[in-house]
Order: sequence, then structure tokens, then C-alpha cells
Amino acid sequence: MNTPEENFAKTGLTLPPAPTPLGVYKPCLVDGKYLYVSGHGTVQNDKSLIIGRIGADIDIHDGKLAARQVGLAILSTIKANLGSLNKVKRVIKVLGMVNCVPEFEKHPYIINGCSELFAEVWGPENGIGVRSAVGFGSLPDNIPVEIEALFELEQ
Repeated sequence: MNTPEENFAKTGLTLPPAPTPLGVYKPCLVDGKYLYVSGHGTVQNDKSLIIGRIGADIDIHDGKLAARQVGLAILSTIKANLGSLNKVKRVIKVLGMVNCVPEFEKHPYIINGCSELFAEVWGPENGIGVRSAVGFGSLPDNIPVEIEALFELEQ
């Protein structure tokens, strides 16, 4: 059985720089055996953001890729703060927020971009937790997706 770090390496993806808070909050917080990760946006490898509203500026497939990019930013924060993805035992909960037009109805499809990444890293048993995927009229800086998550840590 592979470790989360080995599983991530197999994806061939690269982590963007861990985002720094632009407000008064912590990117993540350890409480006992839980890791709470604040809402993350679409930070890319060059520190720029993917910008746009799904259904207006961004199509459903690029929206799913944007959610995967948010998942990568979350993984980057985990590594920056804990040192390794191996310190996370499993995904508990994901909350995905989608910046979209009012008629858009495929929020879960978009957030699958992040959920599928987590399932690759921690496997189907530990990488899939409970989840909500909801639409919003706007998100900070007009990013298409913001995701927060809760993880259980290895003890």
C-alpha cells in the first residue's frame, strides 16, 4: 500500500506555493487529532488565481479543473504546515463553494475536481469524506471555486 506522498507523486501534478492569508485567519489549525483547513482559492504555480464565474466566463470542465487546483493549494498548505501529506489519515469533510450563474446546477460535478484528487492521494476509503457543494453569487476576487476541508490526523 502506497503512502499519500507516493500516491500524490503518481499523479504527476505539482503543488502551487502555499497561499498566505490575505485576511485575519489561519490557513489551517490543528485541534487534537483534527486538521481544519480554511477556505482556499484557485492559486496556480505562478501564484496567480484562476478568475471567472462558471456558466459565464468558465465552462463546466474548466470549473472542475479549477476545483482540482484548489485541492492542490490545500495539499500545499498541508505540506507547508505539517511537513508531509502522510500525517493526514483521512478526509472527514469538504465544503465546496462555486461562483456561478443562478441557472447553474452542477455544483457537485465541479467540486469532484478536488474530491477526485483527494481520493487519489488518500485512496477511496480514506480520501472520500462527507461533502457539500453549493453555488454562490460571488467569491473573493471573482475566483470560480473556494473549498474548505476537515481532515483526521495520524496519531
